Amino acid sequence: MPTVLIADDDRKITDMLRRTLAYEGYQVVTAATGEEALRKALQSRPDVVVLDWMMPGLDGLEVARRLREADPVPVLMLTARDAVEDRVEGLDSGADDYLVKPFAPAELLARVRALLRRPRPTDLDGERPLGYADLVLDPTTRETRRGERGFSLSPKEFDLLCYLLRHPRQVLRRAQILEDVWGYDFGGDDSVLDVYIGYLRHKMEAGEEPRLIQTVRGVGYVLREG
Repeated sequence: MPTVLIADDDRKITDMLRRTLAYEGYQVVTAATGEEALRKALQSRPDVVVLDWMMPGLDGLEVARRLREADPVPVLMLTARDAVEDRVEGLDSGADDYLVKPFAPAELLARVRALLRRPRPTDLDGERPLGYADLVLDPTTRETRRGERGFSLSPKEFDLLCYLLRHPRQVLRRAQILEDVWGYDFGGDDSVLDVYIGYLRHKMEAGEEPRLIQTVRGVGYVLREG
């Protein structure tokens, strides 16, 4: 039975989520502060963390960063901030998904199920490096390079580039990428995908290397030369 940790200082939201998740058969652990969330995450080893951005003490961004360093666990960030820049900041902190308040309980349940289906970082141990042209990514060490030039990636950039490398020369629809990388049927502002493609291009082409992530207008993206 999967365990879900809910970290939110709003008692009404916490109680609603606890009842909803328990009814669906999940074990539920709750926390009201960032410090409590970190402590209980290490104690209970949850399968998913539902984490509010704005909490007293440590905020959700810092909690997500520390969880990513200590014991990577899927994190669903809850927040009233819905700008693309806020989504990117939350994902870059280490969150795997992002849900804007107010939300329907059914949508949160769908996001939790999607996160549970995704492989944990430890599941990638021993996976062989992925490569295309002069681009190489090692899922085990998380090292990435173009030729001899190495560069670092944020967690979500890493997920996106892994996905592209597993589907070289395939034209991938925007909705398909969002569903497979973000783990759900994205129904909001999909410009967050363009932001991350821009981040990857900037890092992959910093040495003036030729572009590998090509735009297919009206469809999506493809990893291919020229």
